[in-house]
Amino acid sequence: MNLLLIILGVLGLLIVIVIVIYNRLVALRQTCNQAWSDIEVQLKQRQDLIPSLVKVVKGYAKHEKETLQAVIDARNSAVSANSVGDTIKAEGLLGQALGKLFALAEAYPDLKANQNFLQLQDELSDVENKISAARRFYNNSVQEYNTGTEQFPANMIAGQFNFDKRDFYESSEGREALQTTPDINF
Repeated sequence: MNLLLIILGVLGLLIVIVIVIYNRLVALRQTCNQAWSDIEVQLKQRQDLIPSLVKVVKGYAKHEKETLQAVIDARNSAVSANSVGDTIKAEGLLGQALGKLFALAEAYPDLKANQNFLQLQDELSDVENKISAARRFYNNSVQEYNTGTEQFPANMIAGQFNFDKRDFYESSEGREALQTTPDINF
């Protein structure tokens, strides 16, 4: 009788441990999902600003169609991205295209002084800062989630219930900047 109670007690304790670990993994996964949703909101705001920005630039730089078309194509690609990996790639290309657009604006002093352009540029800068903050939060959530799914004994439960590893949101333009050495002349 005592042996049966001990076995039932140990079995009950194991069940409670599995439930606690499972619920923790679910909470970590939900935090990652919420963090990704925050990024998507900021990316959508950036995507919504781009048509207005292109319209303002188009009025000043009519013969710069290639650069403007590259921005529009990159935005459309970012809007239609369906997976995290596709979104990260498309947003990296959009960031590069926007960089070219702002570099183009340097050649047009009237454009640089245009209030609409300056306002859109400020809004875009604010959104970029929010994207950066959301990316940090997402990557932190992914790190906690991945660590949680890899630690023992949670890794056994994670494997049984398909808690798959998540990828970090790494900026492609940031990685390229680290890989290239700037040319400095004195």
